[in-house]
Amino acid sequence: MPNSTPARYTSTAIALHWLMFALIASGFALAVYMTGLPLSPQKLKYFSWHKWIGVTGFMLVVARLAWRLTHPAPALPAMMPAWQQRAAALIHAALYALVLVIPPTGWLYSSATGVPTVYLGLLQLPDLLEKDKALAAQLKLIHVTLNYTMLTLVVIHVAAALKHHFVDRDGVLRRMLPFIKPAGE
Repeated sequence: MPNSTPARYTSTAIALHWLMFALIASGFALAVYMTGLPLSPQKLKYFSWHKWIGVTGFMLVVARLAWRLTHPAPALPAMMPAWQQRAAALIHAALYALVLVIPPTGWLYSSATGVPTVYLGLLQLPDLLEKDKALAAQLKLIHVTLNYTMLTLVVIHVAAALKHHFVDRDGVLRRMLPFIKPAGE
């Protein structure tokens, strides 16, 4: 049944997906770890690394969206219920939106705290706001809330992918796994 086997994502799309996953996971883990540390040169270094991850992730998601506009995603399996197809589209759209919005909220937060963002220790990005302690507190809450929202959506995304792989066995996950061809190829 070749029509029931979904097509594979391009190698570029797969590479961008997994690179984004690595950046998001490491940026989130670093943020959770570093926020509990006392103020020190090491903590400031971690904050810099976190910012570098965010700026890099933002640039990669822009590249990924550009790639996606010219290389559409493979169709979902025809036997997948319509509500699952809509849910998948909504989750993907929300994840893209969050990956686009979260880095600028971090940059705004950093600007409002008066701490510049210096990408890779080489390129100082302009401050977007004047230093404002009250605004910084609000922006921090927004940044953290958006990140935990993304974590929730990523967990749902992963759970759905695993359900498709182990329960439905419909090849959806295999389309995005590097080095593994979808069944039937």
